[in-house]
Amino acid sequence: MKKRLEMLEQLQEIDLQIDVLKKTQGGFHDEMTEIEQGLGVAREELAGLKAKCALLEQEKLELETGLAAERENIQRSETNMKEIKTNKEFQAVGREITAARKQTVELEEQILQKITKIDELNDEIASKSSSLEELEQNTAQRRNEKQAELDNLQQNIDADTTRREEITKELPASLIKRYNSLREQRRGYAIAFARDGYCLGCNMNLPPQLFNTLYRADELISCPHCQRVLILKQNQG
Repeated sequence: MKKRLEMLEQLQEIDLQIDVLKKTQGGFHDEMTEIEQGLGVAREELAGLKAKCALLEQEKLELETGLAAERENIQRSETNMKEIKTNKEFQAVGREITAARKQTVELEEQILQKITKIDELNDEIASKSSSLEELEQNTAQRRNEKQAELDNLQQNIDADTTRREEITKELPASLIKRYNSLREQRRGYAIAFARDGYCLGCNMNLPPQLFNTLYRADELISCPHCQRVLILKQNQG
């Protein structure tokens, strides 16, 4: 029984180590996710700017088309004025030309505003593109670093898992089932040390007779308070 207790203690040490490694591994996965998300946000921002710029270009093209049409109308009206016979018709065409010229001024102003916004956006796009390229390079480097750390962690987990399997093969299935159940119930700790009449797992006082029985180490004894399997650990003198 003493050997089984020692093996259970080793098993818990291994499991706790695996827990730590997996928690660290999970943290690295979270970091990699954050890295990828940051890259994704930057790409979306750049794509949004490009889409906005494309929309402005389309709006500018439509304005330019409208401006060309207004100028053509003015030219046509000015040509037609030479053939007008009455003053009334002349005045009507004149008003049309004046209105068209006013419209061309407004269109030219709108086009100029679009050009200004497009230039500003192109400058921002160039800056974002440069930043994104640098971010992609940094992300690739960090991804490789994190992956190397993850691979190393997985190697350690695999090695500990192999050790765990070797130990569990030598222990009864019923004992492993009990151990695993206690680990789930007691936050990973199925084994607790007993010292000076106390269970160090729950810090509760143990009955003297039960504590004395631990010295024999000839049976599995559980703490009456937390149900963990007790292993006697005397003070090192």
